[in-house]
Amino acid sequence: MKKELSGVAARVYPLIENTVHECGCEIWDLEFVKEGADRILRITIDTDREGGIGIEDCERVNRAVDPILDEEDPIDTSYYLQVSSPGIERDITLPWHITACAGERVEVRLFAPLDGSRKYDGILLGFEGGETDPACPVLIDIGEKTIAIEYEAISKMKTLFDFDSI
Repeated sequence: MKKELSGVAARVYPLIENTVHECGCEIWDLEFVKEGADRILRITIDTDREGGIGIEDCERVNRAVDPILDEEDPIDTSYYLQVSSPGIERDITLPWHITACAGERVEVRLFAPLDGSRKYDGILLGFEGGETDPACPVLIDIGEKTIAIEYEAISKMKTLFDFDSI
């Protein structure tokens, strides 16, 4: 998991943050990745509006940030701009995501086994002490007990949606 945005993402974030907010959205994640021969600037947006993010939101943000990126030119190579929603089962990649998703059911994968397992499914309680601090363990209620997992030990975490509930 990331501790914070870095590289291209860290340069781009302050350039587009206000514009994304003006579009009625927030930046959930921002990454610059290589996929095959292509480079992609992926902006993942979210909102607290009922109904979440729709294609119209993605198009609006894309149209709003594209001229800013063209003018500021923070990326020294060609790339594709991609704006999307985090989805119903969202990746938790930054410390503030843990706080934002507290109370939700999550799947946690670890780099190395903890109590004999590298995968846990439970309710995310947040960081121990209630802070958004990667130095504190992440608490997960797995039913029979609450486990504390060091932030650095987590390789992947995502929310889980109960598809049987719909």
